[in-house]
Amino acid sequence: MPATSSFAIDVPDALLARARAGERAAFEQIYRWFERPVYTLALRILGGSGGDREEAAEVLQDTMLKVLGRIGDFRGQGGGGDSPFWGWLRQIAINEALMRLRSQRRHEHALVLEDDRYADEQAPPPPAAADASALGRALAQLPAATRSVLWLYHAEGYTHDEIAALMQRTPSFSKSQLARGGRRLRELLEPTTEATHA
Repeated sequence: MPATSSFAIDVPDALLARARAGERAAFEQIYRWFERPVYTLALRILGGSGGDREEAAEVLQDTMLKVLGRIGDFRGQGGGGDSPFWGWLRQIAINEALMRLRSQRRHEHALVLEDDRYADEQAPPPPAAADASALGRALAQLPAATRSVLWLYHAEGYTHDEIAALMQRTPSFSKSQLARGGRRLRELLEPTTEATHA
């Protein structure tokens, strides 16, 4: 079952029309609805430290400024296209976050493990992933590229081909990072069971 994105908010065509017409209250409503999904996505891609929180806030601002400037160009939903507004906005947010990663060259760092099989690629996130703060701390310990692949695949429902295009990599890179990152996340979220049984 594909992931349901936190961006999947049904924005009424009437609200979009008002925002396109330059109505400030309409855009403020859109901002309020998407503020948390954009910030969370940026934080997960950039990391979780204090500095990354500031950068995530900057990605949020940059994303919303671009949305405001380009909302007249959006042609989905009732405008002749078939893509939802939230998908268009999410694409801008992802591009902004990945651009920031590329500018810092952090996207070049990825997990490298000797065992390079993708066997557990489809494995669900560890049970402890239900604890958002534990998951956030564990994700922050992963290299930026690995963390980005995990988030885009599991939380946003992107395919390996789509992730490869977004990150300017290959689908096999996405698959390997998903498998490696999933294993590493499980290790971080499920510390040695011997310690719990001792």
